[in-house]
Amino acid sequence: MYYLKTSASFDSAHFLAGYEGKCANIHGHRWTIEVRTEGESLQLSGTKRGMLVDFGDLKHEVRDAADSFDHSLIYEKNTLKPSTVKALNEEKFRLIEVDFRPTAENFAYYFYRKFSEKGFRIADVTVYETPENCAVYTEDK
Repeated sequence: MYYLKTSASFDSAHFLAGYEGKCANIHGHRWTIEVRTEGESLQLSGTKRGMLVDFGDLKHEVRDAADSFDHSLIYEKNTLKPSTVKALNEEKFRLIEVDFRPTAENFAYYFYRKFSEKGFRIADVTVYETPENCAVYTEDK
């Protein structure tokens, strides 16, 4: 089995609505997305001969995903009052509403699905919230 791994990072803020603890408050992280692809054989012909996937293609997709969240406030749908969202938008803050609680676990699942849908055979996705703390998502094949 062959594996390729690449990563990209982004800085953003989030909070966990309904959580009892410090993470209920808006706070920031330097998130790192680490994506590992897998395959049993390499490409046999063409410009990608000898490759599982083109690193350039994989790196581009992971970097784009990280950039799409960079320097934003990520919040779960319906956890901010409409008046709060309106005020933050008026101040030109970059807000990203997601359909899930923005935890490392949920981000790992989100990115796994995203890259799988782009045609990559994903072994697992790891999302670091801090250099010491991460969540990993994989599926049985």
